[in-house]
Amino acid sequence: MRAEMKDDTIPTGVPGFDTLLGGGLPRRQSLVVTGDPGAGKTVLCSQIAFSFAKRGLPVVIATVTSEPHDKLLAAQRHFSFFDASRVGAEIFLVSAYPWLKTGAKEARDMLMSAVRERGAKLLFIDGLRGIRDLWENESLLREFMYDLNVGLNAADCIGLFTTEYPLTRLLELPEATTVDGIINLFMLRDGARRYRRAEVHKLRGRGHVSGSHVALIDGDGMRVVPRLEVLAQNRDVAVPPTTRASFALTELDELLGGGVPRNSSTLIAGSTGVGKTLLTAHFLSSGVKNGEHALFYSFFEPPANVIERAKRVGLDFSKPIADGLLDIQFHPPLEWEADMMVARILDEVRAKKVSRLVLDSIIGLEQTIVEKERAASFLNALVVELRALSVTTMMTKEVSKLVGPELDFSDTPITVAIENLIFLRFVELRGRLHRILSVLKMRDSEYDGDVREFSIGPAGFKVLAPLSSAEGLLTGQARSIGTSVAPEGARGK
Repeated sequence: MRAEMKDDTIPTGVPGFDTLLGGGLPRRQSLVVTGDPGAGKTVLCSQIAFSFAKRGLPVVIATVTSEPHDKLLAAQRHFSFFDASRVGAEIFLVSAYPWLKTGAKEARDMLMSAVRERGAKLLFIDGLRGIRDLWENESLLREFMYDLNVGLNAADCIGLFTTEYPLTRLLELPEATTVDGIINLFMLRDGARRYRRAEVHKLRGRGHVSGSHVALIDGDGMRVVPRLEVLAQNRDVAVPPTTRASFALTELDELLGGGVPRNSSTLIAGSTGVGKTLLTAHFLSSGVKNGEHALFYSFFEPPANVIERAKRVGLDFSKPIADGLLDIQFHPPLEWEADMMVARILDEVRAKKVSRLVLDSIIGLEQTIVEKERAASFLNALVVELRALSVTTMMTKEVSKLVGPELDFSDTPITVAIENLIFLRFVELRGRLHRILSVLKMRDSEYDGDVREFSIGPAGFKVLAPLSSAEGLLTGQARSIGTSVAPEGARGK
């Protein structure tokens, strides 16, 4: 049954692509999809064609070479969008090659006849470059494209054409001026890796998202992940609540004025092994005890390790996991890009109504940002998105040295975006390492900036009394100014 079309756009059925197009493919317009061989042009257009067919919208697919149609279909059969039952029902294949050899008018008339006969809402021509190579005549190609676009507009049909040119070369050709839109697919090289990108270079009379965006091809076909910065730039963020999200650690919550402000993002920075992940475990445990949904997203440790480490300090995650309140996921920063990872995280947050999130460690996400110049804006956009979703977030980050006089976060772009910063460090005093903690930043909120020692034991994370017997504690190389720090067992609250 044919779907009714009441809007001036038709969804492509390609995840994320409609966002770039400003809602979908504009009716009565013609678009060129350009890119080098292997960029995904035929996959994208075929996926759109089958999406149209699934909604009952007839499609004409025209090949411009002497290759059999079976070859075109065979290349798409392993994708989940392929449905053989649609071929011959809503999808009609024609070979334009004999008519192209005859002339431009004959080819145009044949194509428009097929469109009108089938009532097609999409004409997909795979291989404009083949037409150019066949005719070797600029004016003839320009006339053909112009007349075809006029006919498609009158027939209320969208034209979708592929060609194999880099964007810079295409813009010098008549194909660029006779169509309404240009989609550019290309590969970005980074060392041994290659990353797919999609870009809407031109779309006449339509507001669209500019710039390049992550694209990938898997068993479901193509998927486009719009840049996070674009999605967040117009985000309407409500006034944050005045309530707090506690750690259920009395001494630490007192330093924070009752906990971190809800819907805020906090960076827990510190030395390797100092206790950052365990502190976030307390944060999640406090939330699930109050019936909140929580997500622990690990880039370097599998769930079993996280659960076992929490258990050693008295935090049993088995029940909240079984109850569906806590989810622990592990995704090492290997081949995935940052936009893809964040899209997955945000999907999980929305689906599970997560209110507390841990990203351990944020360096894993930073490593997957291919265009390093995007790091600051990307991470800022992430904070904006999480705030808009009413999520209170904890992110961990390793400092470069266990001890040392430097206290420099200039290599951490996230520090500009986050509202709160808690710093954990080892400090050496009289030949012994101590763990210390300090709240360095809480935006628009009062807090206690005292430097505190803390311990980690079977009962968990415990904040101790302020250290007043030494200075230079945050540098990791303390200098005694009075009595030495007492042994851990001799200190109280």
